[in-house]
Amino acid sequence: MTLSDFDYPLPEELIAQEPVSPRDASRLLVVPREGEWAELRFSELDRLLRPGDLLVMNDTRVIPARLLGTKESGGRCELLLLEPLDGEDGARWRALGQSSKPLRPGARLAFGGLTATVLEALGGGLFEVRFDRAGAALRAALEAEGRLPLPPYIRREPNTADRERYQTVVARVPGSAAAPTAGLHFTPELLARLSARGVEGASVTLHVGAGTFLPVRGDDLDQHRMHEERYHVPEEAARAFTACRARGGRVVAVGTTAVRTLESAFERGALRPGPGRTSLFVRPGFHFQAVDALVTNLHLPRSTLLMLVCAFAGRERVLAAYGEAVRRRFRFFSYGDAMFLG
Repeated sequence: MTLSDFDYPLPEELIAQEPVSPRDASRLLVVPREGEWAELRFSELDRLLRPGDLLVMNDTRVIPARLLGTKESGGRCELLLLEPLDGEDGARWRALGQSSKPLRPGARLAFGGLTATVLEALGGGLFEVRFDRAGAALRAALEAEGRLPLPPYIRREPNTADRERYQTVVARVPGSAAAPTAGLHFTPELLARLSARGVEGASVTLHVGAGTFLPVRGDDLDQHRMHEERYHVPEEAARAFTACRARGGRVVAVGTTAVRTLESAFERGALRPGPGRTSLFVRPGFHFQAVDALVTNLHLPRSTLLMLVCAFAGRERVLAAYGEAVRRRFRFFSYGDAMFLG
């Protein structure tokens, strides 16, 4: 398959610019393996899950990773922080960067009271930078000078409400440059109803970085390489996975990041606990071993996220469902509606 096999027409007005309220008032397109599509409210997800199922969410938390500033020459520059390179308290980061003129090693960048030096150009718009502080001082500076990194298709600046709304209700571990958006639809009340129904819950962590949202360049998918992203599978999540499989329940992944974490950590019939890194590129032909059902948003044309969904449920069926979502005027992308693929 080629990149053009994952294209579909989307009217621009269907790209959600604001979230709905409450979170679980969004719409949910149900795409079963066999049979007709159905439409529910997300708050009705408990109708689709069964006692004994395991719902796996990504508990990463988005950091104020977007920095707007100036170079010593006065030209404008921007960084999107992706990953610390010396541990969570270090000063060196991998970042996407752009400026009025190309960024070069040695360039000094000022972001209000925070400064950074470009150490190395890594290619593809990626750079290694070093800040003038580390640890708690750097985190405080990012809170003061950084912005929430809303995706570029949301054509407005982030506001105060986004600081809470562009986080899932289970967000716990800071480190992402984007939200795991399938989780944005959940409320504490919905999670409580699912638990009362006998649906178990578990959390894994994948810090969303360049691997999730960088575009595929070129039509030959064999040439695309995913950038690595950090993940962690807690011991309790691995135990919950094993128990779910033993009782015959379904593992229901919330979002493509949960899928990539589970499939990356699956080894010899079990989920391997602990930290890891993944550059897993899931596309049609991939053999799923860890995930039985998927809750996911409606993704960009030609994206690796859409390819993952097509790998899970079949390209023709998924693209037909996307066409139906367009016809029904569903809202697309990060602040949009959702799908359930069982």
